[in-house]
Amino acid sequence: MTENEQLLLNFKFNKSYSKEDYFVSESNFFAFNLVESWPKWERNIVNICGEKYSGKTHLSEIFSKKSKCKVLNAKNFIFNEEDKLRYFENIVLDNLDNETDENSIFSLINFIDQNNKYLLINSIEPINQIAFKTEDLKSRSKNCLIAKIDKPDDNLIRVLISKCLTDRQVTIDKKLIEYITKRITRSYGKIFEFIYKIDEMSLKKKRSINIKTIKEALGAKFE
Repeated sequence: MTENEQLLLNFKFNKSYSKEDYFVSESNFFAFNLVESWPKWERNIVNICGEKYSGKTHLSEIFSKKSKCKVLNAKNFIFNEEDKLRYFENIVLDNLDNETDENSIFSLINFIDQNNKYLLINSIEPINQIAFKTEDLKSRSKNCLIAKIDKPDDNLIRVLISKCLTDRQVTIDKKLIEYITKRITRSYGKIFEFIYKIDEMSLKKKRSINIKTIKEALGAKFE
């Protein structure tokens, strides 16, 4: 984990995973609608992919509240038929990558198919582009329905900055939000990095948010 990621992990964002707190924009419209359309899915295995902090976990939480659901972490998941997975209607598998146990993932996919259940997989890369070594898993991954969360568009950037700063009780003029939106790197991680920096400046330096503060935060790098 990089120092930037550790700082963001320690930073206390308001982690509300309610559907009302999920802002839908062009970037995530398809993924959100897919979650909302369950159980009317074309396939019973769906992969939501997107960069870190893009809202995949939030969508998983919305999905898990729609039915009896078991959430698994792919990082430490080992398939075991004795884990009573059959009692759950849906399964969520978080953090899938090429370092997970491939035999367990393949067994889980078979289990889902054989028992007419639904599986929602979260990953950074699309599942059909992950460098799996197991040929059977490569083949099965091509049959998943994939919903990619794209880089944040202007509307989503505005909402993320405004809401996160409001949650931190940091006030900022709408004109300044527009200035930020046009200049910030279109990356969810960079947006939250920026919010962390603005919050830090506001608290530690007791400085009001002005154009000078914003320019400093946009150009600042974590050492």
